[in-house]
Amino acid sequence: MSITPHEVMQVLENADRLFSQQEVEQALDRMAADIRETMGERDPLLICVMTGGLVATSELFTRLDFPVQLDYLHATRYQGTRGGAELSWITPPSQSLQGRTVLVVDDILDEGLTLAAILDFCRAQNASEVYSAVLVEKLHERKAAGLKADFVGLQVEDRYVFGYGMDYHGYLRNVRGIYAVAGS
Repeated sequence: MSITPHEVMQVLENADRLFSQQEVEQALDRMAADIRETMGERDPLLICVMTGGLVATSELFTRLDFPVQLDYLHATRYQGTRGGAELSWITPPSQSLQGRTVLVVDDILDEGLTLAAILDFCRAQNASEVYSAVLVEKLHERKAAGLKADFVGLQVEDRYVFGYGMDYHGYLRNVRGIYAVAGS
């Protein structure tokens, strides 16, 4: 689906604001405090799931006041706007996960198939502990069997959401706040 910048702006203008920038910032502060309490003494490796996790990861990373290393990976089931069954690995982490405490950070936990596969990958690389953090969790019953994120910023109803890294057809990741497409 091709969309014009004008159409994108119409979507933004008509969207429902679910969380303001201030509410998202407060959620990130809470997540960082919880992460610090859980793994602040464990020399963790924070792994950003590109591209959606970029904003949440950078916001969390700068809030962590203990020694932590940063890496990224790029794996996706999405080709355009449609999800597929196969996970496509674009870039694996550059650092060894063996024996490390790993925190995988992504923008959203929807059905969780991609996140579940990434967590399985980290375990298969012999990470000593694997945690997950998502800025937003959608509330519905379609999640991968038993998958729960260890750290969750905000919960939203089952709608098409964007902002803070989550996109609308490749746009609006940079919006400061969490919005839902009107009528979704």
